[in-house]
Amino acid sequence: MTPRRLQFEQGPIRPPNEAQSLLLRFTRNCPWNQCLFCPVYKGRAFALRTVAEIKTDIEAARNIADEIRGVSQQLGCEGTVTDRVISTVLSNPAHSGSYRSVAVWMYYQTGACFLQDADNLIMRTDDMVEMLTFLRRTFPEIKRVTTYSRSRTVTRKPADALKRIREAGLDRVHIGLESGSDAVLKLMKKGVTADQHVEAGHRLIEAGLELSEYVMPGLGGQDLWREHAVETARVLNRINPHFIRLRSLRIPARVPLHARLEDGSFRMLTDDMLAEEIRVFIENLDGVTSTVASDHMMNLLEDVSGKLPGDKPKMLEAVRAYQSLPEPDRLVFRVGRRGGAFRSVRDLARDPATCRKIRSLIDEVQRREGQEGVERMIAEMVDQSI
Repeated sequence: MTPRRLQFEQGPIRPPNEAQSLLLRFTRNCPWNQCLFCPVYKGRAFALRTVAEIKTDIEAARNIADEIRGVSQQLGCEGTVTDRVISTVLSNPAHSGSYRSVAVWMYYQTGACFLQDADNLIMRTDDMVEMLTFLRRTFPEIKRVTTYSRSRTVTRKPADALKRIREAGLDRVHIGLESGSDAVLKLMKKGVTADQHVEAGHRLIEAGLELSEYVMPGLGGQDLWREHAVETARVLNRINPHFIRLRSLRIPARVPLHARLEDGSFRMLTDDMLAEEIRVFIENLDGVTSTVASDHMMNLLEDVSGKLPGDKPKMLEAVRAYQSLPEPDRLVFRVGRRGGAFRSVRDLARDPATCRKIRSLIDEVQRREGQEGVERMIAEMVDQSI
């Protein structure tokens, strides 16, 4: 008798809000893979996985889920993944990473599934429909299925194909819009235009899919920051996606954009400049009902979030609260935020003890390395979250 398969393939990333989702890899890497700011898939070839491969992985995930329920029954937990069950599973060194990820998914009970990698809508429609149908049948407890895709791919997909994919069980698509400025999109080799972003957004929404658009504050650099902010808001006003998710630009040494940072042809925004860009961006969002989320550690201002249009004043106030701080307090907040101690400017007043510790750290680094040393420390802390 052939033993049941208890591991499956997973990709390198998922959106922050999919941290507690079941992760299944439908394609490998990115078919475009030329964006200057992206470190994820460089040096890796894109590949379509076969229907048989994907079905085998889905079955393996099901086997794991059933085995974990068995463990729960043996521990007297009636099939539920309790603290005791998750501790038992995660403490077993024999279990694979994919086995552990299924256990975590069952523990949090989100009912969400995220399909990796970067552009699954590039799959043949018939294959995508077959896989979604099989997934939903194998995991009836799944409540939401989500994937990444690219706007350019969506514009090439017929409307009826997108509707079939929706009806087969896909609920939400994450698109890396990044910018609505054609100049910025070209500079960053995004491989798409602002108008294509709009067309793709409309196609997905008309097919009945939820749409999550990612925006990258700072992507225009110091030369194009205002155009980036205004044009990105303008494109989103035309799309009116369900979600707008902010993920600020970082430029670690391993991304292609770093070479332009070093030769001076691209000048990165300071945190203060970034706050002003975000203020201009939020100010220019108009006539949309999107939910704005700042759900990543790379973002300086996590509380620039809420439901438009009602929460727009609150989001602008969050930016102004940072901008109105005296310079020493802004520096304390930046260090605390990048180090994970603060989530809001309000935390400065709530936690004076932590503020004192951060001020002591800043003073020590400044004495030893000057202000440049403090900036290096902040950059190193935030770049660890990429």
